[in-house]
Amino acid sequence: MADADDVRRLALALPHVVEIDSEGFDFRVGDKGFVWSYPERHPGKPRVIRTDIAVLYVGDEAEKQALLLGEPELFFTTESYDGLPLVLARLERLSEERLAELVVDAWRMRAPAELAADLDPGQFGQ
Repeated sequence: MADADDVRRLALALPHVVEIDSEGFDFRVGDKGFVWSYPERHPGKPRVIRTDIAVLYVGDEAEKQALLLGEPELFFTTESYDGLPLVLARLERLSEERLAELVVDAWRMRAPAELAADLDPGQFGQ
């Protein structure tokens, strides 16, 4: 199944992606984040960067709910992400193909139009 190395490989294969220095992974396009490591927080304890969980931009609440309700074994959320168009994905349960679909979709939603035009239509089987 997928892991942090797969996230990195897929994200960096997309045009205009910048990796932000972090304890895990953190990718941006046009200064907008589209996939990063989950910064798990528990009250009174330091945050823990979870590279086995990816935070993915999904566009809107409807898409978020569709993923959460349709595939709860793959996707979840936390209180800190309420109201935000983001889901948390359990990488070890995702196929590389599904991860690629999610990463490319997140990139497309975050990339400015002038940058999005540079995506090869055949990349990742799109």
